[in-house]
Amino acid sequence: MFKTALRAARPAVLAARAANRPQASRAFSTTLRVSSGGPPAPQLYGPGAQPGTVPTDMDQATGLERLQLLGELEGINVFDEGPLDSSRIGTKANPVLIPSYDVERIIGCTGVPADSHDVVWFNVHKDKQGRCKECGSVYAVDFHGDEHAEHH
Repeated sequence: MFKTALRAARPAVLAARAANRPQASRAFSTTLRVSSGGPPAPQLYGPGAQPGTVPTDMDQATGLERLQLLGELEGINVFDEGPLDSSRIGTKANPVLIPSYDVERIIGCTGVPADSHDVVWFNVHKDKQGRCKECGSVYAVDFHGDEHAEHH
């Protein structure tokens, strides 16, 4: 009886499968945007290595890493990695300014004078000052970025 039910249901199953199949498929377009008048390719791509050779960091670096390597070749420190001003305690009226191209930064305070307490990490937003819970120093973002830039 089970086999009879399966035989009876088989034409309906095959018809349902045929109805769910896509009738026509369209090939995915892989046309480059540049050929259609789009923006040019980013300039921070490395040339890559020649076939049969091992690439160097300069050959394969892209993006910010490549920017940093090109800056080092020119003798320019692209990312300011120096310590912040720790000669004074920042106040609400005169905070220690943190230069930034982003609206928010993570700050590590070691106290005034430097290394007077363990590192305390906290966030500082461009619209709101941040205060170290250990020494009370106040920090503010000195925003240099584009107000209307799209962020991820």
